[in-house]
Amino acid sequence: MKKLINFGSYLVLAVMMLASCEKIEPLTIYNTAGNAFLTASASTIAPAPADSLKTVLSYSWTDPKYSVDSSTVKYIVEIDSAGRNFSRASQKMLTGVLAASFTAKELNEIALGFGFQYNKQYNMEARIISSMSNNNERKFSNAVALRYTPYVVPPKVTPPTSKQLFLVGSATAGGWNNPVPTPSQQFNRLDSVTYEGTFYLKGGQQFLCLPVNGDWSNKYSVKDNNATGLNKGGDFGFNLSDNFPGPDKTGMYKLRMDFQSGKFTMTLVQEIGLLWVAGDYQGWNPGAAPQIASAKKDGDHEGYVYIKPGGSYEFKLTSQADWNGTNFGDGGNGNLSTSGGNLKFPGEGFFRINANTSTNKFTIAQTTWSLIGGFTGWGSDVAMTLNNSIWEGTVTVGGREEFKFRANSDWGVNMGDNNADNSLEYNGANLVLPSAGTYKIALDLTNPGFYTYKIMKQ
Repeated sequence: MKKLINFGSYLVLAVMMLASCEKIEPLTIYNTAGNAFLTASASTIAPAPADSLKTVLSYSWTDPKYSVDSSTVKYIVEIDSAGRNFSRASQKMLTGVLAASFTAKELNEIALGFGFQYNKQYNMEARIISSMSNNNERKFSNAVALRYTPYVVPPKVTPPTSKQLFLVGSATAGGWNNPVPTPSQQFNRLDSVTYEGTFYLKGGQQFLCLPVNGDWSNKYSVKDNNATGLNKGGDFGFNLSDNFPGPDKTGMYKLRMDFQSGKFTMTLVQEIGLLWVAGDYQGWNPGAAPQIASAKKDGDHEGYVYIKPGGSYEFKLTSQADWNGTNFGDGGNGNLSTSGGNLKFPGEGFFRINANTSTNKFTIAQTTWSLIGGFTGWGSDVAMTLNNSIWEGTVTVGGREEFKFRANSDWGVNMGDNNADNSLEYNGANLVLPSAGTYKIALDLTNPGFYTYKIMKQ
């Protein structure tokens, strides 16, 4: 019995040995992909605007021979400004193909996206990044040079043929009066499609842009001024139905009109702090009351108010256009108080108010305004008269003369123009009447924090 068991064991061992000697096919070894080699149909391109939809450039590349189905291989065409090592490249992704083409419009958008200027040749370059569909085994081709000249894209909104642009409206210092004061309400022309300016704008009001000062025939405007966020920027067009919405708060704003894109932006430069002068003289209505301003928003407010005859001449200062903010009354001895009684004007007249909510001090001074300059030998004043809250005066000069505005025929309060920009500063530089003639001169002190003037030759 023992011999039979041993024989069986030998038999099993022999079968196993025979099986282990069966021939096995060699394993498949997959080759690593190579780098694609890129070529271009052109090396210098300067298309015309009429070519925008035409194919102006084609790229082709060799098969890198990945060990997968070639229809699944991913390719990225990268184009960038030369010398940046493709750090800001524009990319076009394709799968399973060995060529790509670009229209003039596509290349132009890429070039302009890099900040390139119109009609100027730039050096660019392209390459291919190949990989399997899961991004494994990324390979980079050679770089191919391209010299490209961007063409001028017709702007979305036609720029002013006058090459000028003016601001008008209730949001501006000049209101809806047209012609508007210049240069305080005139844009600077940065280039053929871009205009920009920094303007005093009143909160909660509206404006338009005019290509011709004094002419209502055409305007730049918006389609719907109720659109969310439009008082900070958005789309505009030519002769659309609605006025631009002004900012929420009064201040100095940079307004930029980009006719190329049809977009405008409104950026706050300096918010102006306001106090509303609400009183018996105007029905105790803060929303309709004149304001005084803190130009630096530091609590130091100043401004002018015309008080008509009649009534009690009592008033209060409010921090907003209703009674729900902080209300300032008379604390006695030239002090403001949030719990005091009403403040009071001495009577009718044109008053300068100074009110500092940081120190709680205030003063009220009646003023009349006049002109003084070379036309009187700087020794006497030419009186101005008040007309609808605007002071007006007329002088005749025999040649170029300089002058200033001053209150109460005294140098204690005087105004000039430091930057010749139609905005006035206390103790500012002399103003100029350029040549012989008679001039009507207007002084506007109704916009707190931004005083202006007009000089009109008769």
